[in-house]
Amino acid sequence: MRTGQRTPAATLKATTEGPAGARPGGTQALPDPTDLIARLKFSTRDGVITMDGRRMLLLHAQAFGLLRREMIETLGLESTRGLLTRMGYQAGVLDARMALSVRSTTSLEAMFSVGPQMHSLEGGGLSRPVRVEFDRARGTHYGEFVWTHQLEDEEHLRHFPVGSEPSCWMQIGYASGYSTEFMGRPVLYREVECQSTGQSHCRIVGKPVEEWGEEALVDLAYVVPPGPAGAGRLAAGAAPPARAALPERVEGGPGRPVGASAGFKAVMHKVQVVASTNATVLFLGESGVGKEVFARTLHEFSDRATKPFVAVNCAAIPEALIESELFGAERGAYTGAVQSRRGRFERADGGTLFLDEIGTLSLGAQGILLRALQEGEIERLGDSQTRRVDVRIVAATNVDLREEVRAGRFREDLYFRLNVFPVRIPSLRDRREDLPPLIAHFLQKYNRVHRRQLGGFTQRAIDAMLSYDWPGNIRELENIVERGVILTPGPMIDSCHLFTSGEELGAPRFALDREGRLVPSDGTPADAEAQQPSPPQDQRIDSLVKGVELGEGISLDDVEIMLLRKALDRAQGNISAAARLLGITRPQMAYRLKSRGLLQSPE
Repeated sequence: MRTGQRTPAATLKATTEGPAGARPGGTQALPDPTDLIARLKFSTRDGVITMDGRRMLLLHAQAFGLLRREMIETLGLESTRGLLTRMGYQAGVLDARMALSVRSTTSLEAMFSVGPQMHSLEGGGLSRPVRVEFDRARGTHYGEFVWTHQLEDEEHLRHFPVGSEPSCWMQIGYASGYSTEFMGRPVLYREVECQSTGQSHCRIVGKPVEEWGEEALVDLAYVVPPGPAGAGRLAAGAAPPARAALPERVEGGPGRPVGASAGFKAVMHKVQVVASTNATVLFLGESGVGKEVFARTLHEFSDRATKPFVAVNCAAIPEALIESELFGAERGAYTGAVQSRRGRFERADGGTLFLDEIGTLSLGAQGILLRALQEGEIERLGDSQTRRVDVRIVAATNVDLREEVRAGRFREDLYFRLNVFPVRIPSLRDRREDLPPLIAHFLQKYNRVHRRQLGGFTQRAIDAMLSYDWPGNIRELENIVERGVILTPGPMIDSCHLFTSGEELGAPRFALDREGRLVPSDGTPADAEAQQPSPPQDQRIDSLVKGVELGEGISLDDVEIMLLRKALDRAQGNISAAARLLGITRPQMAYRLKSRGLLQSPE
């Protein structure tokens, strides 16, 4: 491994250092990357992209994934891993040299953070530091980072199943090369958690090579170039690994989850692993991510599939009725109980009981539930007989139960009883690759439900859906697609049929200026204009017609067309935003655009 020149000795210790097992929510923040973004330039004159004067390449992620797959099938897994690791290593070395010049007058912490930030800016994924300590004079180094949205994992899982070995080869090489060049001594990073192995995120740890011991020799072999003996070539007679067929679009059966992203596959892998056991499962995630759908899938994969699946919405049951709802009641147990009734536990006997929104239960209800889970026995309200039940508990919540425990709103003993096998479901904005199959799935579903035969979506509608943040997750996507199916006269659904309830569509965070640099873009031109003091109307009109001689071929229509084009340009093609700029409604804007030949009707 090559080493760079030492720079002046200094010591840095992360100020928000957490325990080694800390999770992404507790990681420290990185400095503002504006200085790095300013060095990224796009030149349309000669087709060159540069970063701090070094030429860069913008590549389709799926094309990279196909190249990666062909390399594995042609050269073999080991050789491919070595090549990509060394490629990433060299990229890390180059970025470390840039860091030493870009932030030469800043702190060592800010200087070192160029690496994680470039990891993100170059599209590798999001890198968050958990713990960073180093002393360049003494040569000590310890780094721990959490990676999410990893490109290599997404592309690996597009072509291969969840496996037992990490697959972020280029990025591990990048981290090792960057830290080696920065420290001036060999540093090796290893991946201890990876999305390709079914984890919800990736976690890497880096130390000087000699501190790893023999356990790192295997990883080190991928960083060191192969010798003349041809260690990097495919061994004679070794066949390339078989590739698992994975369609571009993955659909579930009736009521099954739909998706193709790395996050979706990691969740499905966990569901399949735990399904054959009787372990209690706790689904975590925002509202609308499909926790009940995954719970039903878990039940279908389990040995209890032929037995009942009973779902309980804990938030919908009044506290006074929770005991009778869960455990049942005998005749005369309370006013109105004219006959004995089985509770949800008895109805789910032999099967699965799904407790949704369990974080909303009161402390009293939590105590009642805890005893049933511990003993496996229940008593109906008003009865003295104890009944044993064989029920698998699957719970779900969209709140942080650890925080609820700390706040005294959730029993700690119940939390540990439920948190046997937690499964966190990513939000839809964190797995945008699932949008196309989900959209197609819901279109097919509601074409059938509402007896329609719509052919699909316009490009404008697709762009709008891909740019939207989906705060309501899959539930909101399903509702909006159904809305479009109902509103569209046919044959194609346009964006105006989808986003009709004031949803705010996303805008690019950066745009290109005249010199080809990325600059912050104004995503809300109408609001920004409203915040500026407006000049008098006469002054605005004089500014508009300045240099225009009336009666010399300039008509009112020409002025209107100019205004329409200017509004569209400022609104980046968004008709609703352009209409707001001109103080008219969207239908009025669309009519004027069509009548002036500036807008074609969707096919």
